[in-house]
Amino acid sequence: MKPYARVFIWLLAGALVLPGAALAQEGEGLAYHYSPKFADSAALQRGARDFMNYCSGCHTLKYMRYSRLSGDLHIPDKLVQRDLDFTGAKLLAPMDNAMPKASATEWFGKAPPDLSLIARYRGPSWVYSYLLTYYVDPSSSTGVNNTTFPGTAMPFPLWRLQGWQTPVYGKHADGERYVKSLTLQQRGSMSPQQYRRFVGDIVTFLAYVSEPNHNQRVSLGVKVVIYLVVFLILAYFLKREFWKDVH
Repeated sequence: MKPYARVFIWLLAGALVLPGAALAQEGEGLAYHYSPKFADSAALQRGARDFMNYCSGCHTLKYMRYSRLSGDLHIPDKLVQRDLDFTGAKLLAPMDNAMPKASATEWFGKAPPDLSLIARYRGPSWVYSYLLTYYVDPSSSTGVNNTTFPGTAMPFPLWRLQGWQTPVYGKHADGERYVKSLTLQQRGSMSPQQYRRFVGDIVTFLAYVSEPNHNQRVSLGVKVVIYLVVFLILAYFLKREFWKDVH
C-alpha cells in the first residue's frame, strides 16, 4: 500500500472514531448532550426572553448588541427595548447590566462572568448540563452545589422553576464518594420536561450569541462542498481526457 493511501485511511478512521469517543465521554456521569436549534426562531426568541428575565441581572453579553438581536431574531426594535432592554440602553449599545462590578465581587466573592462566548468556550452540552445538575448541599455557603461544576459560587437562580434536587451518592473502588444521580425532592413550577425545554432555549440563545453567523456559515459551507464535488468530477474527466493517449 502506498504511503499516502495509509495516511488517508488513518485520517478517515480518526474522523469516524473521535466523534464517537467524544460522545462516550460526554455521556458519562450526569452530563447531558444538547444540540442548539439555530434555525428555530421561536426557540431563540424564548431563550432571549428567559435569559434576560433570569440571567441578565448578574451576567452580561457585552459582545452582542440589542440591534443585532432585533435583526437576527426578527423582533421589532420597540419590543426589544421594551421587553429585553432593562437598563434603558440605546438600541446600538452592547447588552450590559446595571450591576456594579465591585458590588458583585463583594456579594459573590467574584464578579459574574460575561456569557457572550460561554457556549463556544464550554460547549452547549456543558451549559445545558450545568443548569440541570444543581442539588442541595448544606455544606456549601450558598446551600447548593453542582455536579457539572463542583464548588460553583453561583446560587441556583432557577430553583423556583425546577425545584430542589437531592443527591444519591455512590462510592469509587477507593472508597471516595461521588454523586451518582439526582432526585427531584421538591418540584418547582415546571415539570421536568418543561424545565428541560426552558433550559434548552436558553442554551440555544447563548449558542447563537457566541456565533451569530452560524446559519450563514453552514449555508456557505454546503455551497462550497457542492462546488468542490462538482469541480472534482470535472477535473477527473479532464485528467482522463488529457492522459487517454499516454501509456
